[in-house]
Amino acid sequence: MAEQLQGIEAEDGGIVAAGDIPGAVTAGRLRYADGATQVFTSDGRTTYSERGGDSAGEWSVDGDGRFCSFWPPSYRACYTLRWIVEDRRIVGLAFTGLNDGVTFEGRYTVD
Repeated sequence: MAEQLQGIEAEDGGIVAAGDIPGAVTAGRLRYADGATQVFTSDGRTTYSERGGDSAGEWSVDGDGRFCSFWPPSYRACYTLRWIVEDRRIVGLAFTGLNDGVTFEGRYTVD
C-alpha cells in the first residue's frame, strides 16, 4: 500500500474524506477500465494518458471538500470520490460526477 494511504481506515464504497483526497489521488498511477491511465502530482497537476496521447490538467479540493479537475481551455468538473477496497486493502478510487452522476473507477497500478 502506498505511504499516503497508510493509516486510513476505508471501507469499499466509503466516501473519501476531504483531508484524505490529496493522498488518495497521489498514491499512485490509476488505470481505468478502458486502459487509460492518470497520474496526479502533489502540486495539483494531472496527466491523463490514452492511446499514446497525453492530456495535461489540474486538480484541487474545493471549499466544500470536493475533488475537482480543470482541463484547459475551459472544462471543469467536480466529483465525489469513493474508496475501492478489496480484502481490506485500498486498491483504487471511484469518481462520480456531481453534474452528470457518471461513475468511473481507477485502480492503482504497480509500475
